[in-house]
Amino acid sequence: MPEPDLGEVLIRVRAVGVCGSDVHWLSKGCIGEEEVKAPGVLGHEFSGQVGDSNQLVAVDPAINCRVCKYCCEGNPNFCSALRFAGNPGQDGALREYVTWPEHLLYALPESFTAEDGVMLEPLGVALHSFDLAHGFPGMKIAVIGCGPIGLLVVQLARLTGASEILATDPLQHRLEVAREMGATKIFDTSDGEVDAILAHTGEGVDVAIEAAGENEAVEVAIGVAKPGARVVLIGIPPDDRTSFRSSVARRNGLTIKLVRRMKHTYPRAIELVRKGLIEVGSLVTHRFPMKCFEKAFEVASKREGLKVIIEP
Repeated sequence: MPEPDLGEVLIRVRAVGVCGSDVHWLSKGCIGEEEVKAPGVLGHEFSGQVGDSNQLVAVDPAINCRVCKYCCEGNPNFCSALRFAGNPGQDGALREYVTWPEHLLYALPESFTAEDGVMLEPLGVALHSFDLAHGFPGMKIAVIGCGPIGLLVVQLARLTGASEILATDPLQHRLEVAREMGATKIFDTSDGEVDAILAHTGEGVDVAIEAAGENEAVEVAIGVAKPGARVVLIGIPPDDRTSFRSSVARRNGLTIKLVRRMKHTYPRAIELVRKGLIEVGSLVTHRFPMKCFEKAFEVASKREGLKVIIEP
């Protein structure tokens, strides 16, 4: 049983989401230049109960120092001493109990389930991405990749009043969910979606958000962005390289933003879910006990559903 240090509390873990980055760690042993060099515990999307109480909390997985230049500038996601759950050097949540800094816990309303608490982390990434996109009412937005984060971006675009929400994905079941969540038109990646989206919009979109983690998706995002548009890249490429046709991006004067996790999003995320403005429950499609973790990671890596949850 872990013992809390000063400023920490003991949490009984109730639910842990399997993220694409977890699959990267398990299958590759690295993300970019960061390598696994010692045994560790995965899991950064999680919720649990505080001590022996019934109080459910969502947990911000990023432990920032709160004193470095970046923290003081209001950018804790760039903290120079950041420790992140499930990354090398900081054990994550795939265990029965964890200790965590109390200031990184967010009490959940009684109406929330443990799974809702898990989904606040990917919703936080979607919110931060949308902040970087400078979304506005009446915009035309393309969402490239309709996994859980992409589907949350679709919902945020609908909530913001986008006039067109165009969603692409190679998997038909994800496209159908995107339509249910607000996409005005869906495009299968086998259909030559760049030409199809340009033909549909006449000029391209105001904002393109890539949430697939593949360079083909980055090329699509660049290709469908109109002159002066913003392109936001969320996905983690498998080979640590992002590439696209520079002539297209340069000619159209695109602003390209890359997403570094999130910052200051949990209170907003909780309110959006509490008020029913963003729906997260239906994005959880698979649940496994801890002993079936191998099956859970297999389902997640094959993208058979949407969000996979492990329940310690």
